[in-house]
Amino acid sequence: MKIGVMNDPGASVYAEVEAIGRAGFDFVDLTLEGPTFNLDVQRDPCLPYAYPVETIRLACFEELERCAKLFSALGAQIMNIHPCYAAPPRMRDRLVELNIEALRPISQMTADLGLTLVLENYKPPFDRVFHFQTIIQQVPGLGLHLDFGHTNMGRDPAEAFCKHLGPHLAHVHFSDNRKTEDHHMPLGVGSVDWGKAVAALRATGYDGTITLEVFCDNSDVLFSYLDISRRLVTRLWDA
Repeated sequence: MKIGVMNDPGASVYAEVEAIGRAGFDFVDLTLEGPTFNLDVQRDPCLPYAYPVETIRLACFEELERCAKLFSALGAQIMNIHPCYAAPPRMRDRLVELNIEALRPISQMTADLGLTLVLENYKPPFDRVFHFQTIIQQVPGLGLHLDFGHTNMGRDPAEAFCKHLGPHLAHVHFSDNRKTEDHHMPLGVGSVDWGKAVAALRATGYDGTITLEVFCDNSDVLFSYLDISRRLVTRLWDA
């Protein structure tokens, strides 16, 4: 098990990587977004890559490919993607189907670059185990990125995702919230039962990367929060 931290896309990526390394974390969960990311690559996490207009889908594919090439050059092994929620009102009931169609070539593209594409659970309908089972079955090479903060807000709990999709787990995000919003609080502050969550994750046999996705505007306080969260995870993991 490795514990890492996501960089703040509003700060210098170089300073962020240095600070995360000094704090003794195992890896950086690199996000390529604006407003100040300055390696000439910015990736909106909500790109309409599954929108049913071919030119829009192509433009999104090209942007994702550009990001994937940078990840590959940096030695990354996994590339995360959020579900696409963009669809005309009359096609909302086809969101899962549209995502499947779009994710197939994206997954192939990332595989060609030596990356595993993972899809992150989030808002409905992408908060249900059976939808992820369908998507993963129909998109070769796609893995599951399980965000435990998101499951605390969604329909199906983390334990159900772990039980039914454990073999497909490729990456994990830990953050706390109070169910009403994706607060990204330190672990133990919100309503997530971390003892139960860690036990469910361990029961799958997972021993990979866990990102502490904790946000705070004050960097000095942030690393205190991150250290508290890391110690909690380590203690529960070793229990």
